[in-house]
Amino acid sequence: MRIGLLTEGGYPYVSGDARLWCDRLVRGLDQHEFDIYALSRSRRQEDEGWITLPPQVSRVRTAPLWTAEDDGAVLGRRARRQFAEHYGELAAVLCAGRSESPSTAEADRFGSALYGLAELARDQGGLTGALRSETAVRTLERACRTPGAHRAAREARVPDLLAVAARLERALRPLSLDWYGDEGLGSVDLCHAASGGPAALPGLLARHFSGVPLLVTEYGVQLRTHYLSATEASPSVRALLAAFHGRLAAEVYARAALVTPGNAHARRWQERCGADRDKIRTVYPGMDATRFAEVGDSPECADPDTLAWVGRVEPTKDLISLLHAFAEVRKEEPKTRLRIIGVPAGSEGAAYLGHCKALAAQLFPDEAHGRHAVGDNPVSFEEIGGPDIPSPAEAYASGAVTVLSSVVEGFPISLVEAMFCGRATVSTDVGAVVEVIGGTGLVVPPRNPRALAEACVALLRDPERRARLGAAARARALELFTVEQNITAFHGIYLEIVSRHPVRRVVLDDTTGEPRPFAVPAEAHMPGRWTGPAARVVARGGPGWAAGPPVRANTPLPATEGAR
Repeated sequence: MRIGLLTEGGYPYVSGDARLWCDRLVRGLDQHEFDIYALSRSRRQEDEGWITLPPQVSRVRTAPLWTAEDDGAVLGRRARRQFAEHYGELAAVLCAGRSESPSTAEADRFGSALYGLAELARDQGGLTGALRSETAVRTLERACRTPGAHRAAREARVPDLLAVAARLERALRPLSLDWYGDEGLGSVDLCHAASGGPAALPGLLARHFSGVPLLVTEYGVQLRTHYLSATEASPSVRALLAAFHGRLAAEVYARAALVTPGNAHARRWQERCGADRDKIRTVYPGMDATRFAEVGDSPECADPDTLAWVGRVEPTKDLISLLHAFAEVRKEEPKTRLRIIGVPAGSEGAAYLGHCKALAAQLFPDEAHGRHAVGDNPVSFEEIGGPDIPSPAEAYASGAVTVLSSVVEGFPISLVEAMFCGRATVSTDVGAVVEVIGGTGLVVPPRNPRALAEACVALLRDPERRARLGAAARARALELFTVEQNITAFHGIYLEIVSRHPVRRVVLDDTTGEPRPFAVPAEAHMPGRWTGPAARVVARGGPGWAAGPPVRANTPLPATEGAR
């Protein structure tokens, strides 16, 4: 089958989100054909280029989210009136606020406005200029001043309205793309969005125009990411944008054939936003276990008196609590050492690392065994790639117990890697930690140094328990979190969705113009010239179908990138 893989800020670019997971998925499912539709986040990302793509990728089309070129569309009087109506309806829904359980009427109202804008963009060749126009700002202002609008909308000032209009234009840029015809997403059997938000919007439109089923995978919920990142804007801007992203997420979940969260933490967010439980399938992210096989086969190589922390250094990892906990550990087990292995995440991470080093020097002044010996601090800060720790596997091998001290965590990748290495773990109860551990490690409350210290001491003093937990953790990780299980799961999901939601393509006879039943053989889904030259194919979906000009069944798809 042909899969339209939709990404935002990641694959096939060298850097970005979900790049590694998407690449493993595409390479693992080489029996399918993939068309990549990618939204980029920055010029730097585009300048870095793409990774090497496998032969099953037949087409890549890209479009920037970080800039908007004028599409040249000039709206006539009727089109301007239609735009004002649809955009005004969309703004009215946002200004009405976002209730905990939005009604069906509210959801239909948002969807009607969204698809009305999409149809107008298709008919007019784009809406970039209209979405950036004064009309859009004034329409938004009228909606905010309407009686019944919630308080944050009524209090919006001109700078707030300009900021919201600009952010809405960015989020709605996929409406103006030329991806939705019979030679684009209308020709695929399934759209697979690698995240929610902007990446899923082209999938919604492909479903609306051509009836193509949509699969949405979220390893990090986009709506949660928006809430965490929108802290610098004014209350009015935050409220209106939160309403938009919340409505968009609800529309994506409602229209998707299936939704596949990466863990129960993400699943709870999706259910809270309106996702139907019957359409949710948890699929854990696949990770490469071969890098850790040698360490996992030799758990006895660990230093029995060493705790290891591995990850990106940033405030959410709460290394401050870890250092205070280690001070308590040293009172009980004076020979214990702590190795903090990782690189700072940006400038904020670098500043935080400096603060942690200063605290470690204060809590643990250099200890010398003799008058002329050099002091040795029991806490070390190291990076992977050095002579002592050349690889992540060596990082986990350096300690008998791996510690995770985060206060915020999604899917804990470092914890899974420690499990692949057969290490006993002590973790804080955040994000998907308990779901990942599944009883194979110790879990304590976050921001509780004493509880963290007690758990670490318990494992340091009991090598047999460490060995049992490490072996159980490795077995669990190999069963649930490998690349192989991830690929197998999605292969089954693809077949299930296509069997339940087939895209019906009617073949028209060139002579009579009448439909030709059974004219599209199963081989038409495979690369190659299987059909005769006298057939024209029209893709038909459901109630929202709107077809473009018929195309020949044997029209080959270009294997090169597109500009939009």
